[in-house]
Amino acid sequence: MSKVCQLFSGSSGNSILISSKGHNFLVDIGVSAKRCENALLNIGVDPKSIDAVFVTHEHTDHCSGVRVFASRNNVPVFASKVCLEEMMLSGTLNDRVSAGAVENHMELCGFDIMTFKQSHDSKDCIGYRFDLPDGRSVSVCTDTGYITENAKEVLPNTDLIFIESNHEISMVETGPYPYPLKQRILGASGHLSNFACGEYIKELAKSGTTRFVLSHLSRENNMPHIARQTALAAMEEIGLKEDADFRLYVSPPENEGRGIVL
Repeated sequence: MSKVCQLFSGSSGNSILISSKGHNFLVDIGVSAKRCENALLNIGVDPKSIDAVFVTHEHTDHCSGVRVFASRNNVPVFASKVCLEEMMLSGTLNDRVSAGAVENHMELCGFDIMTFKQSHDSKDCIGYRFDLPDGRSVSVCTDTGYITENAKEVLPNTDLIFIESNHEISMVETGPYPYPLKQRILGASGHLSNFACGEYIKELAKSGTTRFVLSHLSRENNMPHIARQTALAAMEEIGLKEDADFRLYVSPPENEGRGIVL
């Protein structure tokens, strides 16, 4: 049995647990190590049982708790070479943590792990696809201005995907953010909108993906019911019905004890 759980989601911090065959991975720790440990304990997972932490990019809402968590629980950290270098420079990683670069592909604990490039305004941002020991697959595709060609090569037919549905375009355009920040969010290296997310999940559904977790929602420029309705409308366009053909979840900023069993 495999299980996933988004512990934290959004600009205040992100972390995802992926478990299969007795092994546990975290993707990102963008909150304090203590908060992450407590969140794991709340769902019955010992922090010392984490086999590895995979980091998508060096922004603090994805890596601020990595160094302390990894040191305290003796957990190796994996990320792209550029990301690791930036984390060392910023102090979110140090030489007391076992760290390794992952480029394109690696195997660990029976998991087959592929990376893909994202379009985001960081030094280097990647997404991950985990092919699990039991034959299931889970992907993480957040923090990108658009779905890259590399992502389109790797993501089809994943069983479950955590996919960014960051903002409603009209809310960004009419909201209180200063113009440069609006341009950043809406730009090609910003964040994926509800509409763009909906357009791509149609393609994934056609490839065989059946579970979608809308992630990294903006508190200021989105609402969970809007993100959800946009995704449902996209699926209806291709004749698919929720619960019959697919399942749709929306991640809250902090997990409420819920996980998804695959």
